[in-house]
Amino acid sequence: MTSSDVPDNRWSDLERPPLNATALRRALVRPGSLWTSLDVVASTGSTNSDLRERAAGLDEGAVLVAEEQSAARGRLDRVWSAPARSGLFLSVLLRPSPRIPAERWGWLPLLTGVAVATGLSRAAGIDTALKWPNDLLVTVPEDSGRRRPGEATVGAERKAGGILAERTADGAVVIGVGLNVSLRADELPVPTAGSLALAGAVTTDRDPLLRAVLRSLEQWYGEWRAADGDPAASRLQEAYAAGCSTLGRTVRAELPGGASLTGEAVAVDGDGRLVLATEDGVQPVGAGDIVHLRPV
Repeated sequence: MTSSDVPDNRWSDLERPPLNATALRRALVRPGSLWTSLDVVASTGSTNSDLRERAAGLDEGAVLVAEEQSAARGRLDRVWSAPARSGLFLSVLLRPSPRIPAERWGWLPLLTGVAVATGLSRAAGIDTALKWPNDLLVTVPEDSGRRRPGEATVGAERKAGGILAERTADGAVVIGVGLNVSLRADELPVPTAGSLALAGAVTTDRDPLLRAVLRSLEQWYGEWRAADGDPAASRLQEAYAAGCSTLGRTVRAELPGGASLTGEAVAVDGDGRLVLATEDGVQPVGAGDIVHLRPV
């Protein structure tokens, strides 16, 4: 790994300046804060892998941010790629209290989604929808050149980010967040991808965006931890349902092992599972890929 604090390459790309690690530490790592350390590296394979390997020697609240990742992973080891300094690529180390039942730890990636969406609403001025279980969606306006005069602007939901939670050998949790910030249309890895810039964010300055995301995560994690992981008492279940674009849609759940379920997504239950109303009755889904078949 190479530190991005190297001064002689700081402004090598004026459109995508590097993060200011010193200023970020000053703003976020302070007495009483969840965040105990913050490192920014120029390039690495995967921040999640790096933080998992180092977890045993770190306190809760360690943050690792990369300007570029060469082997970033999503769920099911899917590859996540983006140009250097075009997004936020970070992982955080959390050590939930032993008082919190293990079955409630499954709420951590959903909690992170709520926190990211809340932070981006404040700092970027856009709505970020949550696709169960771990995708971050933005609405990207369709090409205005294809619209007839007087026709309303139509937007399409696009994936701008994802969340990956992994356990460490010493029983902690590493949560990774990948978020496309300044990607242009010709840089998108797939047609269904999006970015904050394409969604009309008021800023693509990653320093305030990162501060907003981490402060929001600190707040939501603190409330969840204070409630011993209870998603109802911490308001997490309510907040997730309010921001989840999967609810109210007809979806197909592609389950581990090759099976699938089709039905209307009607709720997220107390265990963080997606509840589908199918022809055969109500079915909770704890893991799988969700395909949106019908808009809300």
